[in-house]
Amino acid sequence: MAKVFITDFISDPVYEKDILGDHVSLDPDEDVEVVLVWRYRIDDAFLDRFPNLKGVVRYGVGTENVDFEAVSKRGIVFCNTPDYGVDEVALTAISFVLYFDRAIETYNWKCKGFQDGSWQQNTETRLQRAKQSLVGCLGAGRIGSLFLLKARALGFKTVFYDPYKPSGHEKVLGADRTDSLDELLKCSDYVSIHVSLTEETKGMVNAAFVDKMKTGSYLINTARGTVLNGLDFLVDPLKSKQLGGIALDVLPHEPPQNGQLIDAWRREEIWTRGRVLINPHTAFYSQQAFKEMRTKAAKNAVRILRGQQPLNQLI
Repeated sequence: MAKVFITDFISDPVYEKDILGDHVSLDPDEDVEVVLVWRYRIDDAFLDRFPNLKGVVRYGVGTENVDFEAVSKRGIVFCNTPDYGVDEVALTAISFVLYFDRAIETYNWKCKGFQDGSWQQNTETRLQRAKQSLVGCLGAGRIGSLFLLKARALGFKTVFYDPYKPSGHEKVLGADRTDSLDELLKCSDYVSIHVSLTEETKGMVNAAFVDKMKTGSYLINTARGTVLNGLDFLVDPLKSKQLGGIALDVLPHEPPQNGQLIDAWRREEIWTRGRVLINPHTAFYSQQAFKEMRTKAAKNAVRILRGQQPLNQLI
C-alpha cells in the first residue's frame, strides 16, 4: 500500500516517484503515513481520515492552509520547504527594482506617442545612477540576503531592517542596517518585502506604513500577499506620487478580486502605466526550482518514514 499521499496540484508525481517509488500515490488510503500537500486544507476533518499518519510536508513555504493545533495535538510532524527557489525570488525582486530604476515600461508607453522631433528628448528626468539610489530590504533571511547581495553587485547602496538577525549580519551582506522599520522606510528609494507571514507581519503594510515611506519611493512585495492590508489603500499614494510605483508578485487574494487598484490596473489607466506591476505569484518558479521543491519534499517524507529528524520541522 502507498505510504505517501499527494493531496493536490501535482498530477504527475514523476519526481516524487524517483525518491519514493511505489510508496507515493495520488489516491488517499487510510494506511498513509505521510502527506505531501500544496494548498489543500489540513485540519481535523482531513487528519481524521488518516489514523496512521506520522507527518505532513508542505511543498512550499507558506503554512496558512495548515491547522497547527490539529496537527500538534495528534503528535504529527509538520515541516515545510522554504529552501527552494531562493535565487528565483531574489532575482524577480531585483528585476522589479530595475524595471522602475530604468523606467522600462514608462518609456514603452511614452514612445508610442513620440514624434520624429521628440523621439529621444522624452527622458525621465527622475532617473539617477544606481549608486545614488538606496535599496531597502525588510527581512534579511535567505531570500532577503540574496536580494541585497544582488542589489549591491549591481551598484546600488543597500540597507535592511531585521531585528531577528544577529549583530554583524550586515557585514556579511556589505549592507547598512537600521535600528527601526521607520528609519528604513524614511531613507529607502526602494522597499522590498522579504518577511515570513506571522501575526506580527500580517497586514503590516498599510496606509500608515506607506505614509512613512520616502516620497516617490517604490514598494516591492515578493513575500506573502497578506503582508499587505488589502490593496486599495495604495491608490491615493500612487495618484499623489507619494509612491513612485508598486510591484507585487503576491496579493491578499489570488486571483485578485475587483477593487479600485485592480480595476484601474486592468483598464490600464494612465496613472498605473509603468507604475503598477502585478505578477501571478510566480517569482518562485523555474523548471529547476520546481523540481528542487518537489524533490526536497519527497526526501523529507523519506526521513519521516524512517523515523529520522526531518528538515525544516515546524511541529
